[in-house]
Amino acid sequence: MNMILFMIALSLTLSIALTTLNFWLAQMTPNSEKLSPYECGFDPLGSARLPFSIRFFLVAILFLLFDLEIALLLPLPWATQLQSPTTTLMWASTLILILTLGLVYEWIQGGLEWAE
Repeated sequence: MNMILFMIALSLTLSIALTTLNFWLAQMTPNSEKLSPYECGFDPLGSARLPFSIRFFLVAILFLLFDLEIALLLPLPWATQLQSPTTTLMWASTLILILTLGLVYEWIQGGLEWAE
């Protein structure tokens, strides 16, 4: 019973302390840099309709592609428990090979070169 009361008191004390800290931090005077919107490296004061390099899209798509690859390959350690782990590992190796060939193709074509 005493442990439960102690945990409740600790939780309330921590909650009050964090709430007080939150109100105190919010009253600090922000400068113009903190108030300006973050626009991913672009000048936020310029026109919003200016075209920008397609390389940003390429990097984003490559990130999503390899992120998806990791998501698909994460369950592989449990593949040894399946009925045919050899087939599963073969398909995973094929997927890695195809993605590696795509990466090499992008590299050869200069799609990963940022400077023109």
